[in-house]
Amino acid sequence: MNRFHLLHATEFIYDGPVYESYNEVRLRPIDDDRQSCLSFRLITNPASRGSSYKDGYGNWIHVSSVLPHHRRLRIEAESVVLVHEAPVPEPLSMPLAELDAMRSDLFEEHFEWLAPSSYVPYLPELAEISKTAEACCDGTVADFAQTASDFIHENFVYMKGATHVNSSVRDSLALRAGVCQDFAHLLLGVVRMRGLPARYVSGYLVSGSAGPGAKQEEVIGGQASHAWAEIFLPGGGWFGFDPTLGKPIELRHIRVAYGRDYGDVPPVRGVYKGRAGQSLSVDVRFRPALDETGHEQFAEPKSESDNSQEAIPERPQQHSQQ
Repeated sequence: MNRFHLLHATEFIYDGPVYESYNEVRLRPIDDDRQSCLSFRLITNPASRGSSYKDGYGNWIHVSSVLPHHRRLRIEAESVVLVHEAPVPEPLSMPLAELDAMRSDLFEEHFEWLAPSSYVPYLPELAEISKTAEACCDGTVADFAQTASDFIHENFVYMKGATHVNSSVRDSLALRAGVCQDFAHLLLGVVRMRGLPARYVSGYLVSGSAGPGAKQEEVIGGQASHAWAEIFLPGGGWFGFDPTLGKPIELRHIRVAYGRDYGDVPPVRGVYKGRAGQSLSVDVRFRPALDETGHEQFAEPKSESDNSQEAIPERPQQHSQQ
């Protein structure tokens, strides 16, 4: 059982005055059988009044609005999460042939997790990967899902900056590279096309010891936001797969939100009015409950920036965070 203190700060800097900034924030970790969000606090500067609700997938959404003119907006989410062991059911060794007989029922029950989406369209290249995974697995549904995840981990290169926040699987397929968001989308597409429901998971990867073969983990950085996939295995339930890390889902995978793809779960999404352009910076930190001295200390920050967005004069401007 581990307790982590998380700080996720997003800062927008505008090159001129803007106003009527409305934002949706999805940064409160979810509560389930493997983790509990003990506390959550959201602060904006300039200060704003907010509200919160749960969406159809059970994710917390906090809404804030800053009406006066401003040139900088900082959104800071602070949470304490307790991560604990939970019994994980063994996936049944269902043959893929039996899955075919269930496809219509699964599609009716899990339509949202099987239908193509804007980030995860059904493409011939994904079908080819699906066929390769099926040919290499032991013929069971569980091993097909693992083989598909392993294929993406082994055949696509983790490359920061290779794609952007609005990239779909078309871009990562063309480049044979991407980041965790892209790898999760690839796995979703591959297993969905084979008839398995799958959902996108956004969250954090708390750093751990990286062995000689952990090159992907060294590239990612332990304090960064992370993404992976959960696949529904009939008879067993939902199981997590991390094609970026190439390792099983562990207690250091902290879940924040579920969705069909990234479009359902951006950490911060909003609009503003004004003629100004913007730059975005993100700072994610974590600290364990106690360090060796008995005090809590933040880990060194992992910062990211995205300066690719442009403003539309006097019209609402969208901004979102990867």
